[in-house]
Parts: sequence; structure tokens; C-alpha cells
Amino acid sequence: MNNLLSIYKNKRIFVTGHTGFKGSWLLAMLNHLGAETTGYALKPATTPDLFSVIKGNNLCKSIICDIRNAQMLHDAITKAQPDFVFHLAAQPIVRTSYQIPAETFDVNVIGTANVLDGIRLLEKPCIGIMITTDKVYQNNETGQAYKEDDRLGGYDPYSASKASAELVIGSYRNSFFNPGQYAKHKKTIASARAGNVIGGGDWAADRLVPDIVRALSEDKTIQIRNPQAVRPWQHVLEPLTGYLTLGAIMEQNPVHYADAFNFGPQKEDTLTVKEMAEMALKIWGNGNIEFPALENQPHEAGLLSLDISKAEEKLLWKPKLNAEQALRNTLEWYKSYYKGKEIDRITQVQINSYLQI
Repeated sequence: MNNLLSIYKNKRIFVTGHTGFKGSWLLAMLNHLGAETTGYALKPATTPDLFSVIKGNNLCKSIICDIRNAQMLHDAITKAQPDFVFHLAAQPIVRTSYQIPAETFDVNVIGTANVLDGIRLLEKPCIGIMITTDKVYQNNETGQAYKEDDRLGGYDPYSASKASAELVIGSYRNSFFNPGQYAKHKKTIASARAGNVIGGGDWAADRLVPDIVRALSEDKTIQIRNPQAVRPWQHVLEPLTGYLTLGAIMEQNPVHYADAFNFGPQKEDTLTVKEMAEMALKIWGNGNIEFPALENQPHEAGLLSLDISKAEEKLLWKPKLNAEQALRNTLEWYKSYYKGKEIDRITQVQINSYLQI
């Protein structure tokens, strides 16, 4: 924690997607570290939403606008004069991407190019951490844990859009932020690929833990699709700390870390949807699950895992929480919320506890 505090205290940070689930947790972390943050995103997409629950407007200068509005975005970045840009804004749901495929590509690919262009036009040194996903890889579902130099691809529009965003990031790195010419442009960018994150305050549709919590809080039976699907589950604070660690190291050595990094759990925490759901019921203390037979469902990957050895070796980052600990922290947060406790304070307590591990 002390290293992150020394890097980010009083630094100017620009976060896209700050009103979303991961973005709101990142705001809370940056506030904890003493940074001066500007956020740029659409209005929160769910009701309730984490940004409002943790009083996000008090944690940053919030700009509500679309990353596809290139001029507004460029003006906002120029005005903020950031030392770091964390790009999280996205259309992040696989099933939604089947409903709005063109918009998904527009947001995730052109939106990413707009952010990179904002960094390019900035007349000061800047570090960009571009967040993509574990789903950028051409997934043959053989059980292989994907490494950063494996082939990119994507079956569904979401995955393909994020793989495309990685190509855009690579192009900007080569063309405008080439590490070999750092002394001239003073910009460095990396991409971060994280697995399935869980944590308090996610109310998005078609996500496992939010679906479970909604059912449990309303005393309804949990409906689980794709129970045998395997995912790399991790608490949201794990990859966010990875992103912050990557940014901190890039400030000290901007040339050698301008690359892609996976952030995921240990191999034993790559569990099935069914295993996670049953563990959630055990932790919560009650509830029932059904696995209805579903027909004509859009394709979703059945097996996905990440090789995180590069981040472990080069960044000295590693997961601190196993799947059960991550799920326990998550469900404790939701229980506190539904009991009407001071959730912004509880969020900060969880951040502090995590950083002290």
C-alpha cells in the first residue's frame, strides 16, 4: 500500500467509466490513496448503482458524457491534464452484445481509439492503462490458460470488440507511443486483461453474483444458466490493484512495461458457475437454486482461464484472496447494504483491509 500511496497521492487521474461497477471501486481506491480524480462516463446504468451508493460525486470531478463524443472527451482530458489515464468505459456484457452488436463495437473499439487520441493530443507526459478483458483470446476451450502473446479473437460481438480494441491499442503504441521514442513523446500505454470480477455493488443484469444476490434478497429461487461454465473468478480489488501496480511501475520505468498483462486468480479458483452458486448459498445461509433447461441461447464460452505468471514475475503482483474469501467479502457487502448500513464507509474499510494484507 505504501508504494501505491507514494505514487498516487496528489496525482491527477482521469478515469473513463467511473460510474460503472469497477470504475466506482477504482474511484474509492484512488480517493483512499489521495489522488485527484476526474471521471468521464455515462450515467449509471443500473438501479441501484454503486457510484451513487458510495457518493461518487464526492470522490471525483464527474463528467457525464459518451466516450464516442471525441471532441468532448479530448477537451475533458486536456483540461484535466492527467498523469494517469485508466480507461474502463465499455459495453461490458456478452449477452447484451448480441442485442446491440454495432453499438458494442462502436463503444469498445472507437471509444478506445478516442481515449488513446486524447492521450496523444495531451502536451505532457502521461501513462495510459487500457482495460480490456480475459475474453480477448481466440478461445478453443481446451483448458489452456491463455498467455498475453496468444492469438486474439472472439466468437461473440463483445469478445471480438475487445480483441479489436487490443489491436487499436497495439497500433497506437507502435505508431504514436513507441517505447523506443519515449524521450520524444513522453507517453506510455499498457493493456490489462482481467477475469470475471465480483464485489459489492454490482447490480448489472446477466451476471452471476448480482443475479444470486437479487434472488436471495427477495427470497426467490436462483435461476442459473450454464452451470458447468468455468470462469476465473476474483474480487474486484484484485485486478484494480493490479492496474494501479502496473501504473506505478510504468511511472518508474515507462519503456519496459508498455505491454499487455493478465490479471486473474490462481488456477484453483477457476471454478464452475454451479460451484460458485452453491458456495454463495452456503455463505449466505439459505436459498435455493434451479438449473432450468434453456433453448436458443446465445453462445457464451464454456471454459476460460488466464495465465498470470507474467504479472507475478514482472510486476510482483499476485492474488491475495481465494474464491471463497472473495465471495464472502462480496456477500458481506451486500448484506450490509440491505441492512441499511453506511455502505460508503464499509467500502473504504474493505479497501483498507485488502491493501493491508
